[in-house]
Amino acid sequence: MNKNRSIHTESHNDPGSALPATPPEDRDQAPTLYFKTYGSQPGAPWVTLIHGVGGSSIIWHKQIRDFRRHFNVLVVDLRGHGRSRDLFEAYMGTRYTFEDVSRDVLDVLDHLSIEKSHFVGISLGTILIRVIAEMEPDRVESMVLAGAITRLNIRSRFLVQVAKVFKPVIPFMWLYRLFARILMPSRRHRESRYLFIKEARKIYRREVNRWFRLLHDVNPLLRYYNERNPAIDTLYLMGSEDHLFLQPVRNLVAGNPKARLISIPDSGHVCNVDQPDLFNHYSLQFLRARS
Repeated sequence: MNKNRSIHTESHNDPGSALPATPPEDRDQAPTLYFKTYGSQPGAPWVTLIHGVGGSSIIWHKQIRDFRRHFNVLVVDLRGHGRSRDLFEAYMGTRYTFEDVSRDVLDVLDHLSIEKSHFVGISLGTILIRVIAEMEPDRVESMVLAGAITRLNIRSRFLVQVAKVFKPVIPFMWLYRLFARILMPSRRHRESRYLFIKEARKIYRREVNRWFRLLHDVNPLLRYYNERNPAIDTLYLMGSEDHLFLQPVRNLVAGNPKARLISIPDSGHVCNVDQPDLFNHYSLQFLRARS
């Protein structure tokens, strides 16, 4: 089997197996993402964890042990990220959409015969969960949206524009380090910053360009979703120091009776890494009450 045309699936008691990558037009045969499951017990509800741009499923390493005590846990590496990175060849010549990237995740659920799941996301992963909730709302038990991106303010739009202008001439890791420093500026965010930079090094430049093009058009999508409050219980977990995205979430939650916001102290954008014990406590309290 061609190494660049395979993905791996794993479970907590299965060493894993290889499956052929599936081009977008032939999605019924196999999912096109690396994924791993951690079992709790037969019949336990599922929780699906979705990372953000530049990360991978490793971002959840401080959650899995606690979550698997109560749930079956599914983690995925989004297309082009982590162990899914070589799958970009299946999408050569295509422009990514949030619907396509979200469908990748749903394909994994279909492959595993998971009818419904709770969803937990960080950063851009929260947008994908909102898209999934629009595409197939009956499959979403509840949502935990951490470091949620609900609107790009002037500063964040400026960063996206800077990336668009300079990415053809500047190594993308320079830009990524700059963005990581802006998003996670404090010494308390050092582990989060290091983890995201480390994982971003694994992404091919062509793949980075596709994701930046996707981000450039995100604001109209966010406006659309902000006007449509889903009838799904939603917990927003935001770092108290998430200076780019906390206030828009406050504004959004104020008009949504199905949503609740908890601000986690002494943490930034990647609050599940900065304050894992608090993150796990609030997440599991919310999820278990809805299972």
